[in-house]
This record gives sequence, C-alpha cells and structure tokens, in this order.
Amino acid sequence: MDAFIRGVTFLSRLSGVVAALMIAAAVLVICDMVVERYILNWTTIWQIDAVTYCIVSATFVGSAYVLMTKGHVNVEILPLHISARARFWLALFTVLLALGFCVTLWWLCTVFFWQSWTEGWRSNTVWRARLWIPYSAMPIGLGILVLQYVADLVCLLTGRAPPFGIRPDEDADEFIKEQAKEVLGDIP
Repeated sequence: MDAFIRGVTFLSRLSGVVAALMIAAAVLVICDMVVERYILNWTTIWQIDAVTYCIVSATFVGSAYVLMTKGHVNVEILPLHISARARFWLALFTVLLALGFCVTLWWLCTVFFWQSWTEGWRSNTVWRARLWIPYSAMPIGLGILVLQYVADLVCLLTGRAPPFGIRPDEDADEFIKEQAKEVLGDIP
C-alpha cells in the first residue's frame, strides 16, 4: 500500500508541475498575442484558443495536486464539533461520494475524448485545432484525481491520515489556532 500511495503522490505532484507549466505557457502566449496584435499589427489566429485550452487543461490536470495538498476550500465546522467516530464516518462518506462523482465524470470525459479522437473533431475557429489534444486533459487529470481519492481513502481506512486532518485527541480551538498559524504565520 505504501508503494501505491507514494506512486499516486508522485503522479499528483507531477500533475501540479504540468499544470503550472500550462499556466506559464498561457501567459507566454498572451504576451506573444499582445506583441503580434498591438506592436506588429498582425492578426492573431491561434493564441486565444491556445490560452483557453491551456487554462482549462491546467484546471483538470492540476486537480489531483490540489486535493493532495488540501488546497481546496474546506469547511471544518461540523467535523470539529462531532466525535472522532462520527468524524471518521463523515470523512468516509464524503470521500466515497467525491470518488463516485469523479469516477462518473472521468468515464463521461473519456467517452467525450474518445469521440473527439475517432470522429476527428476540430475547433470551429480559423486555427482548426484537433480537439482530442486539449480534450485529453480531462480524462488524464480526472484519472489522476480518482487515484488521489483512492489513496486518500486508503489512508483514511488504514489510519495513515486522520479524518479531515483532525487528530482524535485534538481540541477544536487547538486545531483552529494551528490552521490560523499555518495561514498567517507568526503574526503577533
């Protein structure tokens, strides 16, 4: 199990790096578009599509990294004020629900990607980009996200990670202070 968790952690970190590179590429393409359009007075054909595809792809590909680092919005009001046993069952329920949703979305996006590949879909812009290329980010990103949810589920079930990151013996006020210190640092 540890090898599986390490492998998924590596994939999630790699997906975070790839997502960051896609955002950097989008920024560079926007700079190119500004130079071509406003300085050289050329028409821009591919830049808007490329930026859109990069940003959307970064969202899908980077989602596993965000889950791994707990970078998503998370409200711990209920988990903080229930017993450790109830917290475990709530965490199990939410992980299974999210996993089910992501598996369903992965399946639908994979079918969509496959259809774009086999039918040779192209964008309806002047660039006429092959749509299977940007659409591939959906099943790839969601596939890694599903693996990250499975790793989180394994960590929850085996006790490698406490539910919602809250230790059973941890006081609600103590947890809130730790979270605030992590976010704000050593502000007096």
